[in-house]
Amino acid sequence: MSEKKQPVSRRQFLNYSLTGVGGFMAASMLAPMVRFAIDPVLEATSGSEMHAVVDVSEITTEPQRFDWTVNQVDAWYTSDVTKSAWVYKDENDEIVALSPTCKHLGCAVSWASNPDYPEEFFCPCHEGRYYKSGLNVPDTPPNAALDLFEYEVKDGTLHLGNIVENTVQEGGA
Repeated sequence: MSEKKQPVSRRQFLNYSLTGVGGFMAASMLAPMVRFAIDPVLEATSGSEMHAVVDVSEITTEPQRFDWTVNQVDAWYTSDVTKSAWVYKDENDEIVALSPTCKHLGCAVSWASNPDYPEEFFCPCHEGRYYKSGLNVPDTPPNAALDLFEYEVKDGTLHLGNIVENTVQEGGA
C-alpha cells in the first residue's frame, strides 16, 4: 500500500523556513547571554585563603597595624586590594588580629590615636571607642566589638584569612 505524499505548499515552506531561521537566530543570541549570566556561578572558589602578613617575631603586646595585598576576583574583574589588621599578643601570649573597620559606620579605627583614650582603639568619625580586646566601650556609638581575622602560624609567619565575628564578653576589656 503506497501512501500518497502530500506536496508542501509554498506558504508552508516559507513558514517552516522562517520559523527555523528565527529559532536559530534567537538561540544564537540567547546562548551567550545565558553563559554570561551563569559563568560566575561556575567558577571554582576556595573557602578561606590565608595570606602571609608578618613574621611572628615582630608581633608585640602593643597593637600594630599590618597591611598586605590580596588578589581579588570580582566576576570578570581582577584587582589587587590592600587589607589591614591590628595585631598584638594578649596576656596569654596568644595572637589577636582585629579588623580596623568600625562597627558603627565602617570608618577606620586607630590604636591610641586620641590622647584622651591612650589605651583604646578610637574611631574619629563619631568618636567610637573600643578596648584593646576589640570590645566596644559602653555608651559610645559602636554597637558591637571589632571583628577578628582567622589566623594561623606557619614557619614563623602569621597568615590571616577571613573576618569572623568577635565574641569577646564584657570581661574582655
